[in-house]
Amino acid sequence: MAKKAKSRTVAVRLISMALTGYYRTLRRPRAHRPLSMMKYDPVVRKQVLFLEQKRGGVK
Repeated sequence: MAKKAKSRTVAVRLISMALTGYYRTLRRPRAHRPLSMMKYDPVVRKQVLFLEQKRGGVK
């Protein structure tokens, strides 16, 4: 059987750098560089930096 083609997008988890344990899950194109963005963290009730961490997927 032929191998399954890789998808063009990848699911990533953005972790709050306020170290609250809060995260957001997004899909981004596989060819892009890792995401980082300022988003609202409801635990600290502020805009904080979120950095990408890869999600473990099912093989």
